[in-house]
Amino acid sequence: MRFLVTGANGFVGQYLCAELFRQGQTVRAAVRSASAHIDDVEVAVVGAIDGETNWADVLRDVDVVIHIAARVHVMKDAAADPLSEFLRVNMQGTANLAYQAAVAGVKRLVYVSSIKVNGERTTETQPFVESSQPDPQDPYAVSKWQGEQALRQIAQETDLEAVIVRPPLVYGTGVKGNFIRLLAAVGKGIPLPLASVRNKRSLIYLGNLVDALILCASHPAAAGKTYLVRDGEDISIPDLVRQLASGLGRHARLFPLSVELMRGLGSLFGKLESVERMVGSLRVNDDLIRKELGWKPRFTLQQGLQATALWYRAHASR
Repeated sequence: MRFLVTGANGFVGQYLCAELFRQGQTVRAAVRSASAHIDDVEVAVVGAIDGETNWADVLRDVDVVIHIAARVHVMKDAAADPLSEFLRVNMQGTANLAYQAAVAGVKRLVYVSSIKVNGERTTETQPFVESSQPDPQDPYAVSKWQGEQALRQIAQETDLEAVIVRPPLVYGTGVKGNFIRLLAAVGKGIPLPLASVRNKRSLIYLGNLVDALILCASHPAAAGKTYLVRDGEDISIPDLVRQLASGLGRHARLFPLSVELMRGLGSLFGKLESVERMVGSLRVNDDLIRKELGWKPRFTLQQGLQATALWYRAHASR
């Protein structure tokens, strides 16, 4: 098959392109700028992704699109109207790509959405499932949900098969954002006030997510479906710190601070969202993709965290 991967020079996209190439697939990598370089695959410059992007040449002879490119969630958005900016890329850009893919005769489009479509947190005993009522709570999540709806509508009106994947936090080689900040804090031996936290969070290692995306691109039973994915087990934030510390060859430095006090301080200093990510639970149930597609994570949570920590040790030393 010939694959088109959007966002191909990003965190997930680079790993996906490399894995597809390793499996002997033909890959066309869509990037915004001519300065982007990706080994072993054809690179196509598409510029900004929105409702006006011309995909005609890029989609020629493509069988499957894996759409990763997005305006991503940030803690502090500088845009005057964040929702409009998110919708321009994540909804309008997705709808435009899907429509042109259908016209070009593409068989399937796999859309990488987000678990934030389901909501921001769960209880420890009731994880999100595919049938959970969507509850997007910020502009990014709203735009991803509307992107899903636009894709489904186009799939209903054309021969294009749509598959939606909602991952939780993705980690692995090249990770950025809050995860690498946590790695840095653990690596520097900074004491963290997390010893009293009793939560559970689902994560997915980059290699596991890429395996799921490739399976969703080819399995006949995936057409028209939405899947949640995760590593094989959930983890508390204190245990996450301990495993990262072990991988970094450090001792975890945790001390107790009440969750209520942490939330109060977070609210006082405008960091409540960051605090909630540390103390709240967000669990997903991935039974559906395992049952329908026979998928299971190739890497355990421990293996993924160990590989990420080893990468960070090398990264930090440079």
